[in-house]
Amino acid sequence: MRSLRRYVRDGLAVASVLTVAAGGAPGAACAQGKLDARYTASLAGIPIGNGSWVIDIGDSHYTAAASGATAGLVRVFTGGRGTSAAKGTINGAGKLMSSVYAATITTRKNSDEVRLSLANGNVREFKVDPPVDRDPERLPVTEAHRRGVLDPMTAMLLRASGNGDPLKPEVCEHTLPIFDGRLRYDLKLAYKRMDHVKAEKGYAGPVVVCAVYFTPIAGFIPSRSAIRYVSKLRDMEIWFAPMAGTRLLVPFRAQGPTPIGQAVVVAKQFVLSQPPSRASLNGTKAQ
Repeated sequence: MRSLRRYVRDGLAVASVLTVAAGGAPGAACAQGKLDARYTASLAGIPIGNGSWVIDIGDSHYTAAASGATAGLVRVFTGGRGTSAAKGTINGAGKLMSSVYAATITTRKNSDEVRLSLANGNVREFKVDPPVDRDPERLPVTEAHRRGVLDPMTAMLLRASGNGDPLKPEVCEHTLPIFDGRLRYDLKLAYKRMDHVKAEKGYAGPVVVCAVYFTPIAGFIPSRSAIRYVSKLRDMEIWFAPMAGTRLLVPFRAQGPTPIGQAVVVAKQFVLSQPPSRASLNGTKAQ
């Protein structure tokens, strides 16, 4: 029974890592666009969750909000629900600069809340409830670990540099420093291949597939089996689709092996839209 619990815990750890994609590389301006997506999550072919994700990119500001809930047998045992959101500004070079990130996860027995305030990639304030325990084995998060980081939500937006087609191998070649309020870790991306996807509603077309490697930096207990297991994985990958009207790419699918089967998060709905042009708003025909 103990081994089964450990395998399930390790499998869920992989699934949670797969929900975090990457972003923040220098590039051209983001322009404007909106995404309304719906995802499902499964473990060994068994549904474990579903959620929604709405991203709104403006001329100088952006917002992103996600919500989800457990499903199937996982819901029977935990009844978990969660929300997360981020907002920030877009500088002249098109870089997304997060200002606020917040996340809440609630189960039948527990509640977990995180709130970050950032400026220029540095964490100004953060609050976690319940607080991090004082386990002597836990590697502490220092002030230096909270500088030059991405929040988990903004990190999900991968940005292509230059002009032309954003779906190119080099968008995968980045290492992303992430702080989620408790854990400081890196996600290293590497190009694997190009592929094609088709949502039940919305996007159908090419995607770029990036390998993902997880490296814990601080805030974790090295002896924990889930951390050791995910750190050794070499078969996790995330499929990025372009967000119309912007230079951003957004995760369409993420997958990786676990001790009890493949973990998969995939979009069933991926509806992209662009705001009307200023000319059409003024009642004139765009040229």
